[in-house]
Amino acid sequence: MIELTGKAAVVTGSSRGIGAAIARKLADAGADLVLNHSRAASRNGAEAVAESIASREGDNRVIISQADVSQADQAQKLIQSCLHEFGSIDILVNNAGITRDTLLMRMKEEDWHATLSVNLGGTFNCSKAAVLPMMKQRSGRIINLSSIIGLIGNAGQTNYAASKAGIVGFTKSLAREVAGRNITVNAVAPGFIATEMTGGMPDKIKKEMLDRVPLQRTGEPEDVAEAVLFLASGRASYITGEVLKVTGGLGM
Repeated sequence: MIELTGKAAVVTGSSRGIGAAIARKLADAGADLVLNHSRAASRNGAEAVAESIASREGDNRVIISQADVSQADQAQKLIQSCLHEFGSIDILVNNAGITRDTLLMRMKEEDWHATLSVNLGGTFNCSKAAVLPMMKQRSGRIINLSSIIGLIGNAGQTNYAASKAGIVGFTKSLAREVAGRNITVNAVAPGFIATEMTGGMPDKIKKEMLDRVPLQRTGEPEDVAEAVLFLASGRASYITGEVLKVTGGLGM
């Protein structure tokens, strides 16, 4: 069993879906948690995740912090909330992300910039804020959520694919920068996962995606959470700069 008791973790975009599953999984392993949501409207989701964690056995602590990670000052305050509450930041999971899907010829500039700002910019902002305290404590785990779309592309998602591909390059570069301080930086690339985001896709598109998955089923948020838990643990201490695909074989 993976043990994270005494470790403090920040999970961005953890009010629902994959982020919520990751938060619960880290909590099950004993980590103290900062749950992040970006808007007042998503506060209820974050509170529900916090309540589900509190209802389980264990005495790990959980706080909720609203922050738009695309804004550097808010990302800084998010990381500081973890340091203030728990005294350290041991695990950062950059999960916050959005989609603004459409064909490039129809894409508005604001949809391009918004997607890059949250997905890639948020990863940059939070990582930058977390790296200094991790370097001072000479330990840390940073796990960035990329996507299979960032590796193979997808029509109608040039902005999303660019942001997720950028996360791969960011991950590998940062891993080289901080390895000497015992900080690992890895990425997880989910495939076709059953979430609200994929649930809103047209049935035709969902069937086309599923037909491309060798395991012939969608993944669950918990499948991604298991991968993140492994990378956050001591079992992955000699793994850095890698991209772990959780795709059921999609894109192999």
